[in-house]
Amino acid sequence: MAQRPLSFLTSSWPWRSLAYLATGVVVGAAAVAVFVTGLAVGLVLLVVLVGVAPLMGAVLSSICVATVERRRLRLVDLDPMADPHRRPAEPGLRAWVSTRLQEQVTWRELLFTLISAAALWWLDLLVLMFCFGLPALLFTSLRDGSTWPWAVFASLVLLASPYTVTSWAGARAALARTFLAPRDAELGESLRKVQASRIRLIDSFDAERGRIERDLHDGAQQRLVSLAMTLGLMRLDIPGGSPLAAQLTAAEEQLAAAHQELRSLVRGLHPPVLADHGLVAAVQDHAGRFPIPVAVDLELPGRLPRPLETHVYYLINEAMTNIARHSGATRAEVHGRYHSDLLVLEITDDGRGGADPDAGSGLTGLADRLTALDGRMRVSSPVGGPTLLHVEIPCHFA
Repeated sequence: MAQRPLSFLTSSWPWRSLAYLATGVVVGAAAVAVFVTGLAVGLVLLVVLVGVAPLMGAVLSSICVATVERRRLRLVDLDPMADPHRRPAEPGLRAWVSTRLQEQVTWRELLFTLISAAALWWLDLLVLMFCFGLPALLFTSLRDGSTWPWAVFASLVLLASPYTVTSWAGARAALARTFLAPRDAELGESLRKVQASRIRLIDSFDAERGRIERDLHDGAQQRLVSLAMTLGLMRLDIPGGSPLAAQLTAAEEQLAAAHQELRSLVRGLHPPVLADHGLVAAVQDHAGRFPIPVAVDLELPGRLPRPLETHVYYLINEAMTNIARHSGATRAEVHGRYHSDLLVLEITDDGRGGADPDAGSGLTGLADRLTALDGRMRVSSPVGGPTLLHVEIPCHFA
């Protein structure tokens, strides 16, 4: 479900994108000046064997450019990016320089700085000039007797500028994240331990959920069935018109309702359709019993690995539960596709909006589960709706 145009135009995203591109021009021009100066001085002094330091400074200056870029990315990308540089083993400038020159991320940052200096900030400037400079120039030229078609063209360019600016800002941010985001091998050992601990914790929760399901199925449900049979035998010994018969009927109805509620609870804990038929069938079954209409458009090339399939099912289940509890929506949609080892899910509703992952809502549990799966989550939920939950989970099919 696409975001309404009016909601987008009244949100902060066009302004944040504009600030991202405008600061990109400033930072890019400054980076060019520093980098070119260091490179030129280093080349001049290289003939007397003292130009290595300026050349090294030009290389290491890319670290500063990358640090600024990671901070600027928060304007258009709310997912914070961790610093991939590791702490030097020893104190001092020499150890720091040696460590940085041995890291792959330093050379990726250098490549990003070169691309940014050669093209990106020029493209930022070109987009801004096209969106705002060109209309201003055309409107100014009207005083010289230009025809009205130029005014119409300038108005169209200006009206489309929020979408143009935001589209290029998103593409630029994606390129920057490709170069500057840490690789798995660059994550600290402590961070990998935390991630492994979260995975074990969620796996233990799911295992406990399965144990409770078995206990309820083999224990409480069997006792309820036995109690129903006992009440049925009692009915054979009670006359049909006695007051005790009416009380027995009421007890049987309450027992049947309790049995049905318990069956629903067991089905929610560990649905058999998930184990027998897979994720798509399980989500469709859950949507069919949901209190509001849910359109399911989920296509997968096969069965996911069993643990991942369970995690994804409960993630979708939790997201739909949040919709029922908090959104006030009248309909929802679950859309999912598999692209290049990435499962992409979009869960939308037409509710009141205003969902905030940082406010301690039900989205916190989703974020924790996704962190354990090495996934990412984006939430677009302007006040008044609609709400879009975008999820990306790395996965591989057998």
